[in-house]
Amino acid sequence: MRHCIYPGTFDPITCGHLDVLARAARLFDRVTVAVAENAGKAPLFTAQERVAMIRPNVAQFPHVAVTTFSGLLVEFCMEQKADAIIRGLRALSDFEFEFNMALMNRHLEPQMETLFVMPNEQFSYTSSSLVKQVAKFGGDVAHFVPPNVATALRKAFQAS
Repeated sequence: MRHCIYPGTFDPITCGHLDVLARAARLFDRVTVAVAENAGKAPLFTAQERVAMIRPNVAQFPHVAVTTFSGLLVEFCMEQKADAIIRGLRALSDFEFEFNMALMNRHLEPQMETLFVMPNEQFSYTSSSLVKQVAKFGGDVAHFVPPNVATALRKAFQAS
């Protein structure tokens, strides 16, 4: 049974993330979406809120689980007995960072493979940071995130 980990901050999850996840779900028998708890990015949502936003959007995939992790990703992957790490690449600008991270992970755990998956081109310019910025200023993010996430973004920025 082939198992991969799809790690990220997912603050919030976007349609691009979900597209990468759907591609991974076709390639692997089991996929774990791993939400980083100790993200140095000062997330808008807590790790548990992010997990709660993701779960209803992966319900159609019976072999996808959602959890949190902290610490080194490769250690989490080994604990989970994963075969690979899935990372999405939207544009060439993502490649250098992702490539360096994959090489470091390989150095730390030579048995762990990293696979890069490109989302549908309609999501190539979508990022969580851009979505949050649009939502913060009252823009419509319905084309970029699932409905439950759009609602959570509206509530978060109305409260601030």
